Amino acid sequence: MHLRWKFIFGLFWLILGAISITNNPENYFNYGYLIASLFYFVNYFFKSKNQYLTFDNDSITLNNFISQRISLADLNQIKKDGRNYIFQSEKSELRINTRLIDKNSLKDLKVILKNLNTKN
Repeated sequence: MHLRWKFIFGLFWLILGAISITNNPENYFNYGYLIASLFYFVNYFFKSKNQYLTFDNDSITLNNFISQRISLADLNQIKKDGRNYIFQSEKSELRINTRLIDKNSLKDLKVILKNLNTKN
């Protein structure tokens, strides 16, 4: 659902930019609308092609433009804060928003976390 909104906002800024530039091409601030739409479209396509969260045998990776990774060997604590999971090590912290995870994948995540808690 959140991906659909990124696409809709991209369309909104694109249409607004096209209308603004057509009406007043001398105002360079109107090109900012096109830059905003480009940002939303790039964000939409990146997130639709990459999974939000990846579990490997030795690490957890949060896939964003700048990926965040935490090693399972360094993991000290797993906390649940509302709808977020917080993975903490001595050096870093990784926050996972569960609203961005598919319901079936969220069930798998809970099983993985349960297995991690039994190992620690």
